[in-house]
Amino acid sequence: MITGSEFYKVMCAMAPLYFAMFVAYGSVKWWKIFTAEQCSGINRFVSVFAVPILSFHFISQNNPYKMDMMFIIADTLSKVMVLVLLSLWAILFKSGGLDWLITLFSVATLPNTLVMGIPLLQAMYGDYTQNLMVQLVVLQCIIWYTLLLFLFELRGARLLIRTEFPGQAAGSITRIQVDDDVISLDGMDPLRTETETDINGRVMLRIRRSISSVPDSVVSSSLCLTPRASNLSNAEIFSVNTPNRFFNGGGGSGALQFYNGNNEIMFCNGDLGGFGFTRPGCGVSPRRLSGYASSDAYSLQPTPRASNFNELDVNGAGTPVWMKSPVAGRIYRHAASPKMTWESGQRHVGKDSINVPEKEISFRDALRAAPPPTAAGVACSMEEGAAGKDTAPVAAIGKQEMPSAALMVRLILTVVGRKLSRNPNTYSSIIGLVWSLISFRWNIAVPDIVAFSIKIISDAGLGMAMFSLGLFMALQPKMINCGAKKATIGMLIRFITGPAFMAAASVIVGLKGSRLHAAIVQAALPQGIVPFVFAREYGLHPDLLSTLVIFGMIVSLPVTILYYVLLGL
Repeated sequence: MITGSEFYKVMCAMAPLYFAMFVAYGSVKWWKIFTAEQCSGINRFVSVFAVPILSFHFISQNNPYKMDMMFIIADTLSKVMVLVLLSLWAILFKSGGLDWLITLFSVATLPNTLVMGIPLLQAMYGDYTQNLMVQLVVLQCIIWYTLLLFLFELRGARLLIRTEFPGQAAGSITRIQVDDDVISLDGMDPLRTETETDINGRVMLRIRRSISSVPDSVVSSSLCLTPRASNLSNAEIFSVNTPNRFFNGGGGSGALQFYNGNNEIMFCNGDLGGFGFTRPGCGVSPRRLSGYASSDAYSLQPTPRASNFNELDVNGAGTPVWMKSPVAGRIYRHAASPKMTWESGQRHVGKDSINVPEKEISFRDALRAAPPPTAAGVACSMEEGAAGKDTAPVAAIGKQEMPSAALMVRLILTVVGRKLSRNPNTYSSIIGLVWSLISFRWNIAVPDIVAFSIKIISDAGLGMAMFSLGLFMALQPKMINCGAKKATIGMLIRFITGPAFMAAASVIVGLKGSRLHAAIVQAALPQGIVPFVFAREYGLHPDLLSTLVIFGMIVSLPVTILYYVLLGL
């Protein structure tokens, strides 16, 4: 039975975290203290310094030689059970698929263990649970987030192949080369594919960023521009190649890009509809250059960074003008051109417009379309919340073939490794684990000057993480972005299905007492931040994950306390 003093102890641990979150929310929503750009700066500090150093602090203090193997096996078994069931559903049923496998696996198995789990479980069940939570954090950072990233890149690779090589054309690919500046297949940067065929019909595929083939004259002319902040916080001028899913709050109707043979982009503005669609207002303008090379993992909002690439546009009179953010004002200054219509995979182009090769459709737009091509023609995903209302046509030509499994795995591992190498949390987790192995093996302590330097930032880590979350909540147009039905289903999976699988796995491995209770309660924590960041970057159900992060923080407190009380009876 839970006593009043024990309940008060739990509230004392949680109230400061929620206080930081609500102060941040009020600072933006009510008191207008911070602008969107200032929020991005705060969030940048949290993602690059506060959270990685906090992770290092906890991991380096955990003794890896005294890990609770039964607790770890129970957590691993629960995740494997969910992954296997979702895989069978995706393979055997038409309603399944890789997209929902990734999303539902994230929702059911990846809670916010670092920020919420450690203080909550420590207050409920004692100091020993801190080590248990740290062990789960290590596994999340090194294994489960890497697996999740692998699945996202697998989805991106499959869509890239389907878009560029529909039908059986991909079966003849024997080699895939990825340029060094291609960080990911997440669609953050527009990609181009080039192929070379030998006399035996074997195809070598090269994947490169679009700017790799821009003439030197274009690059040179862009360097004379004054450097400025190429902002993604919806407030200022930014690069045209900013991902379309950032437009209109994450699912908007950005410009669809087509590349022709003259290093030009054809822009088409308007909404899609049905299986055929018309794009009024298409025009041609010089290719733009993106001002950033990689995304900021573990960051709730896109952050500004320096950009001096050419972002000029030409109005009807031939005068160069700056192109403003579609989010800020939806201003497109492109010359008008005749309509282009897509119907059932066939393209009909007006007599005065430019004929664009089918294979040069921007892969970034195809990445945002959820369903694969079907024999019926163009598969246009209009699913609410998956990628907004803007989708891409993908022509179906017979049965879709893929390159060999070895080639696909090598491609995915290449981009996953590059993306992880740019993530500060990767280094903090690995360095913390290595130091703990050394420290507890030979009883070597961190010098005080280093320990105090780490402590001063790690002590602020929890509060700043919750503060950043409050800023993110305040910048959203509404708490529930995916609709009440999706939000309800997501909450049930997060707070009931996830703990149920964890309880079943814990009973199977033989956990009992407070360790069993701690395992169940930690599975009912709010949605983890990292899965949402990945979902936003890859354009896969970001509205659902956003709702679970925001609204889940509010729901999780009474839910976890309810579990705590029921398990204590």
